[in-house]
Amino acid sequence: MKTNMNQTNTLTKLTEIKGNSLFQVLEFDELRGGKDVRTAFMLSFMRQAGIKLRQLRIVLSSSGAYIESGRLSFMRGPIEVSSNTGGLFSFSKQLITSKITGENLVRPLFKGTGELLLEPSFGHIALLELENESVIIDDTLFFAAEQQVEMSTTTVKTVSGALLGNEGFFQTKLSGTGIVALELPVPEQEIFKYKLVNDTLKVDGNFAILRTGTIEFSVEKTTKSLMGSALSGEGFMNVFKGTGEVWLMPTKSVYDELLKTMDNPLMRPHAEHVAEGKDGKEGKA
Repeated sequence: MKTNMNQTNTLTKLTEIKGNSLFQVLEFDELRGGKDVRTAFMLSFMRQAGIKLRQLRIVLSSSGAYIESGRLSFMRGPIEVSSNTGGLFSFSKQLITSKITGENLVRPLFKGTGELLLEPSFGHIALLELENESVIIDDTLFFAAEQQVEMSTTTVKTVSGALLGNEGFFQTKLSGTGIVALELPVPEQEIFKYKLVNDTLKVDGNFAILRTGTIEFSVEKTTKSLMGSALSGEGFMNVFKGTGEVWLMPTKSVYDELLKTMDNPLMRPHAEHVAEGKDGKEGKA
């Protein structure tokens, strides 16, 4: 078939990790699909801000991978898909757990030889390689994992941690050996990775997104008394103890505040005016 489309895809491979399967993080060099003034202005702002579109590619070699439900873009090769829910009893148990924890009921399993391309995202993709260990994460971060990685739900052990830590009673636990892909809301440069050796880390807020399974989590008062905590203005702090690693994203609150500002009705006319151009018109073709 003849065509005038001779351009190659403009994607850059940012990183990769190879296990039983190959996980690659790809990045689109530039988006050029603007066909009107409004879209062109938005794309221009994105280029100036360094916002780029990324995509996760998984190459299967007689292997398997779980992906977050609804995140597949396309796949190539003889790959079978299963829900991995088991029988009726197992499905009922998973349904109840899903309702309690708020996690997705089904994370489909893809097995075979070929490649999976997940939906492009402006999020930041982090690859982890577990080596007979476990990590506990916010379940909203899960993107994909090799088949041999065990996914389960863990409960917060202390009542104070569950009720006061803003982390909920349940969190996602990934265990074993294999590759895991997480979708982070902030870039890697803004993630603080603290390695603790029989030490304590106290965090004022719920921006700890990952901890190794050897770290204990609880909530403590900032001062020894409730009155002191109230007067200090800090209240309670999330506490991580032990030996292991904790990931923090302190800049997440800044982005949240920016979104709130943009959602403010008083800001919308200005944002729309900028997106449409100085005169607020899209112009003639």
